[in-house]
Amino acid sequence: MTELRLMAVHAHPDDESSKGAATMARYVDEGVRVMVVTLTGGERGDILNKAMDIPEVHGRMPQIRRDEMAKAASILGVEHHWLGFVDSGLPEGDPLPPLPEGCFALEPLEVPTEALVQVIRDFKPHVMTTYDENGGYPHPDHIRCHQVSVAAYEAAADHRLYPTAGEPWNVQKLYYNHGFLRQRMQVLQDEFVRHGQEGPFAKWLEKWDPDDDLLGKRVTTRIECAKYFAQRDEALLAHATQIDPNSFFFTTPLEWQHRLWPTEEFELARSRVPVRLPETDLFAGIEGR
Repeated sequence: MTELRLMAVHAHPDDESSKGAATMARYVDEGVRVMVVTLTGGERGDILNKAMDIPEVHGRMPQIRRDEMAKAASILGVEHHWLGFVDSGLPEGDPLPPLPEGCFALEPLEVPTEALVQVIRDFKPHVMTTYDENGGYPHPDHIRCHQVSVAAYEAAADHRLYPTAGEPWNVQKLYYNHGFLRQRMQVLQDEFVRHGQEGPFAKWLEKWDPDDDLLGKRVTTRIECAKYFAQRDEALLAHATQIDPNSFFFTTPLEWQHRLWPTEEFELARSRVPVRLPETDLFAGIEGR
């Protein structure tokens, strides 16, 4: 079989382990080369695990985030590349404060686009995954990640653009991650109720507008990957500054997840090969699959 390659483009370290991680682990297990490209260093991420909220961590956040990412990549079996831009942070307040000077979200679009084009032309992925136009949630770096990924997907194939960034390469398919689906939360929440437990998703579901549900509208591709959920969770826990081991991520028993929702979901956003929807394989239609 021709070597297949998958590139997952993410805004910060830890995003790769909470969005499509089990899918990546499955493809690695099947012999696919998988590269995660992290656009920023995550330097401005809050410490969300109280056990890590100590002076030694505050003074070394950039290096700690790198160490966490290396551990997570090793657990998932993926290759990894830092694009090198500076985390923009998540602005809070009303009105929102300005973004910090020199951050990723304020970079002219062509600067990170050219950097990502160079990585694409070097690694030569057949498939890319990234975020939709809303960034999955409206973090400025996630939205910029979408913009850069789409621009780089198009530009990498065009010999007229960024001629010093390597030989042109046609990425065959581009997908958006769709991990936070109302139906999935409802199915799992109902299982907690059946077992006489409160469940972690009740408040989320109360605030969720059913008309905004993505499953029937945008998801095109469901990847069976329950076998790799434990590996996904281990990779997520490797990001110890960002992930509280007592958080909602880990409250649903794996057996329930295997039985009730054994897939991860994606939206096919661009394709240069003929497709037939819905899909169960990100490489469907690509020669060698």
